Amino acid sequence: MDSEIVESTDMADITVDAKSFSWAVDSAIKSETASISGESRIHSFCSVVDNAIRSRTASDLGTSPSPVHSLASAVANAMSSSSAAPFSQLEVVPNATGLVPARLFTWSELKEATYNFSPHNRIRHFGSFFFVYRGKLVDGREVAIVKETPFGKSEFAIFSRLDHRNLVGLVGHCENRDERLSVYEYMKNGSLHDCLQDKNNVDKDCSVLNSWKMRIKIALDASLGIQYLHNYANPSIIHRGIKSSNILLDATWTARVFGFGWSFICPEPDGEYEERIVGTYGYISPEYAMWGVLTAKCDVYALGVVLLELLTGKRVILPSEDGEEPRLLDFAVPPILAGDLVEILDSRVGPPDVKEAEALKILAHTAIRCVEVEPRHRPTMNDIVVDLDRAFAICGSSLYDENFSYSNALPSHESNHMTPDPLDTDSCDIPIDEEILIIDFLNSLKHPSPR
Repeated sequence: MDSEIVESTDMADITVDAKSFSWAVDSAIKSETASISGESRIHSFCSVVDNAIRSRTASDLGTSPSPVHSLASAVANAMSSSSAAPFSQLEVVPNATGLVPARLFTWSELKEATYNFSPHNRIRHFGSFFFVYRGKLVDGREVAIVKETPFGKSEFAIFSRLDHRNLVGLVGHCENRDERLSVYEYMKNGSLHDCLQDKNNVDKDCSVLNSWKMRIKIALDASLGIQYLHNYANPSIIHRGIKSSNILLDATWTARVFGFGWSFICPEPDGEYEERIVGTYGYISPEYAMWGVLTAKCDVYALGVVLLELLTGKRVILPSEDGEEPRLLDFAVPPILAGDLVEILDSRVGPPDVKEAEALKILAHTAIRCVEVEPRHRPTMNDIVVDLDRAFAICGSSLYDENFSYSNALPSHESNHMTPDPLDTDSCDIPIDEEILIIDFLNSLKHPSPR
């Protein structure tokens, strides 16, 4: 009997504390703090709930955290229910940057979104990731759910704030034991690498990417995304993983940069850093490969390789019968310098007309400037965007043309939609994390100074 009285008293205290907790949350919603800080009210509300649950006060509600858990569950249910109209309205309110903040998903939410992680929802590739799941959230948004190495809290805060039309947006994440699932915007048309290299696409006479105007458009899109990371993200970010498999294409064939697992957050925008070598064979700049010297020009070098892929349609490492692995740079750069650009152009795309030929020359010379051995000779991302927009304008459209329509960049006969072959696992992407894997690459390079 005494134990029942004690338990009843404890539950009464817990109820009072839970009500106090609820009152604090309600006050936070109604406060003007959220609007002053430039964050959406719902984001502040979620932060308050999360902090309260994790705080000592919340844990002190008793030896059993069930009342707090129940309160949090009730809040989540209220927000997702059809009867919670005010919360639904708040949930889509962006912050001062126009970005809806990334949110914390529960494991059950993602199970529901993917039909219990059904094999039918598995995507072959999403950037450099394998076995990604396609999901549909309760609000109807399609997402890609990726298992990846956890970011630190500060890194996640930075990456969740990135907001640009040419970056794949981070919708949220889920922590489940030792795993982290990141939830990204779903990119309907896969990666640039798959579209260019998939075996089903090699012999096609027509496709969405078999338009020089569209390829220049994709080059410009990718450049704008990287320019944002270098010049407008705060703090600045060096991507360190630029490659065609990390350039994804959405439903409108807009290119978006993805794959921030190796990204480096820069203390100084124009700084030079000595870092552990990570990357993909064929895209790593000489100074980074040999000395671990990392600057924004490393991304510029990798982008130059991607531009050569767009021009030639070839892999970064070319097939060879003698066992050697000739690089795309060795195949493409000499003819461009010799004025024989037409000799290396992807034959799947029709011969360029006069305007396209002029635009492709700009694209080609931008590419070879990007892959200069000396970092100081490479252009900045601002320079690259200006050049590629000029090339795009020659084709009849420009970044600054208010009347531009993405459909204008598509070929008139896009009947054969490029769809990746789910059985094709051949890829030139070889992650590098050990020096032994880059010995052959180093031997093929000249020896520039590290500065």
